[in-house]
Amino acid sequence: MDFQQILYETQDGVATITLNRPERMNAFTDVMLREWADALTDARTNRDVRAVIVTGAGRGFCAGADLRGGSGVTDSGRALGPPSAAERRNWLRDGVHAVPRAVALLDKPYIAAVNGAAVGAGMDMASMADIRFASENARFAMSYVKVGLIPGDGGCYFLPRIVGLAKALELIWTGDFIDARDAMRIGYVTRITSADELMPEVTAFARRLAEGPAVAMQLAKGLVYRGETATWAEALEQANTAMAIAQSTEDAHEGPRAFVESRPPKFVGR
Repeated sequence: MDFQQILYETQDGVATITLNRPERMNAFTDVMLREWADALTDARTNRDVRAVIVTGAGRGFCAGADLRGGSGVTDSGRALGPPSAAERRNWLRDGVHAVPRAVALLDKPYIAAVNGAAVGAGMDMASMADIRFASENARFAMSYVKVGLIPGDGGCYFLPRIVGLAKALELIWTGDFIDARDAMRIGYVTRITSADELMPEVTAFARRLAEGPAVAMQLAKGLVYRGETATWAEALEQANTAMAIAQSTEDAHEGPRAFVESRPPKFVGR
């Protein structure tokens, strides 16, 4: 696949998406959004891919929408897009929301390697990942309020589920920056590394996941997310179905066999 504004590579069961507009702190354009969604779709449907990483080139992870052109707004922030509210809604749904819609379909582990600033929609994009690793240089801000807007890329959905309702509202209402240490303290990021160690550590972690029993891991991810809205009885019923599928896989036979033979399992993902 040929891309203009992202880099996309697959190796050792891991797909890596790199937002590649470092001169603009990886602020996204309509082109980048389409490419990002396409890469996520490829990673989802590629049977050889078992884990996905998203990161940014240069000093930033993602500075949100490019306010100087390329994302439907002018230098002043005034929308260039359709004139009516209904048409603007459709533009947001079919443009910016292509990425979260693609993420929603991704049942494989999705890890954000946050190398620098993740601001506004950039923080929303990081919040969509299952887990986040951050470099010491990472900074986060729900900066929409600073330009009189609301989180438009799923931030009001994802952030409370990660850090809790009160902390999410504080971050959304103030637009204040938090650094990597504060982000880890409130449970937003899982690990902090030096800038040089970020990608090697995230890649090693993703490869470890890629070597696991892919079907079982994907089923478990689905149970975790559906469990947020399911009743206890519904969650048990969903677990019954998922367990029946997992038990039918080759990996479910390989795991116990490897244990009995005192060797590491060799999972094949089916």
